Amino acid sequence: MNVQSIGESAGIIWRLLQGTNRKWDYQEVKKATGLPDRSINAAIGWLAREGKVIIEEAKVGRKNVIYIELNYYIG
Repeated sequence: MNVQSIGESAGIIWRLLQGTNRKWDYQEVKKATGLPDRSINAAIGWLAREGKVIIEEAKVGRKNVIYIELNYYIG
């Protein structure tokens, strides 16, 4: 894994989120992109650092769930 591959993974996730107006849970992102966990985690960190995503953690039953949402407002 290098900066180039992390950036490419971030682009894949960005395009996925950009096409919708909803929260995605981690497993949905994983299934939709086909990326491995390590690449998804690095890409989410990249996008979060740039202020492009909102990350929300919630407890659903006995599981902790992470939701990812595009931080993009049209005003």
